[in-house]
Amino acid sequence: MIPFFRNLAAAGKTELPITDYRMTRFWISLEEGVQLVIKALSEAKGGETFISKIPSFKITDLAQAVLPGAAMPEVGIREGEKLHEIMVTREDSMLAYEYEKHFIVYPHFEWWQESKIQAGGKKVEPGFEYSSGTNTDWLSVEEIAERLKSVQEH
Repeated sequence: MIPFFRNLAAAGKTELPITDYRMTRFWISLEEGVQLVIKALSEAKGGETFISKIPSFKITDLAQAVLPGAAMPEVGIREGEKLHEIMVTREDSMLAYEYEKHFIVYPHFEWWQESKIQAGGKKVEPGFEYSSGTNTDWLSVEEIAERLKSVQEH
């Protein structure tokens, strides 16, 4: 979405089309992603999925951050698109633990031993879902604009 919105703004457009006004996404910086990979490589015992706790943003707020004052016509969701990103699914909740800055979904392998579960985590409730739409950490338009300064054009 960032390159798409930026290209429209650079072309002098005054409106940024929004798929669905309810749409949200997670924001992870390159540095945060690298740190997560390093953490997983150093702490994983085999088969776990590490998920960072990261902020969410509304697509409408992203549009405002890219082009303040732009009109935002809603164009409708396309087949296969999601309103929200889901990093821990309800199905994964049966094997997921929450830690201070991340979640770990442990594998469901016969050889996996519970003794490999890291200390300091709390098992999430059955049916828990980590979704960009229900996240408690949200970026404001101003915070998105600040983060956009470090996003390179590709």
